[in-house]
Amino acid sequence: MTNSDASFAGSIPGIYHSSLGPMFFEPYARDIAKRLTAQTGDTILEIAAGTGIVTRHLLERLPSGSQLIATDLNDAMIEIGKTHTGLDPRLRWEQADAAALPFPDVSIDGIVCQFGLMFFPDKVAALREARRVLKPGGALLFNTWGALADNPIAQCAHDVIASFFQTDPPQFFTVPFGLHDKELVKQILRDAGFTSVNVDGVDENGTSATALVAAKGLIYGTPVINQIQERGRSAPDAIMQAVADRLSRAGGAQPLRLPMRALVFTAS
Repeated sequence: MTNSDASFAGSIPGIYHSSLGPMFFEPYARDIAKRLTAQTGDTILEIAAGTGIVTRHLLERLPSGSQLIATDLNDAMIEIGKTHTGLDPRLRWEQADAAALPFPDVSIDGIVCQFGLMFFPDKVAALREARRVLKPGGALLFNTWGALADNPIAQCAHDVIASFFQTDPPQFFTVPFGLHDKELVKQILRDAGFTSVNVDGVDENGTSATALVAAKGLIYGTPVINQIQERGRSAPDAIMQAVADRLSRAGGAQPLRLPMRALVFTAS
């Protein structure tokens, strides 16, 4: 994974939030938030909180007198997250690297991470950090995407983008959709010190107001735009329109509706 794979900066976070958030992340945010069990006085940590889509759902479930610490590596994502979650006495935002969490040992009652593990350069190190800060009896909840073949929205984008490049096509979408082997993830968790692991497959539908809105998010709301511009051989707008056309044929133009699949892990 290169730096451009995880660089959610500039205009990317805003487009990510508005164009991809409702389609990709809201359905799974609701799912993962409802799995959290929190008691009054608990401290919950969210890693790779992004623009606060899961954060809002966690706050809906968090008892008064508890605390939610939302963290992300990218300051630009945090700034949008602050705007969309608003002021809440239970919520604190912090910039943090998942592999070097700025929290004491055994200080966190529960951890949630939506679609973040795939972007961590050292996954075992990040999970060891989660294990270090968890209190006895605490659990780590996280999800990963299923394979590209099980997520046709991303598969369409990946294939269309590749068609514009005779050599060295951008490979961004193989990163978020590349950690779908349940046994591999279980082994990474064991290597990090977790001894109890449960995994569920969760199928949802990705729905966008239009195929073009989805295509805009896929091209301009992810770091793939960095990879396209680095190569400098194709116009991003032309690629976006081609993605929209392919999505329209696959799942309708207005609205777009296609199936999605993710895996949800609970580890302790």
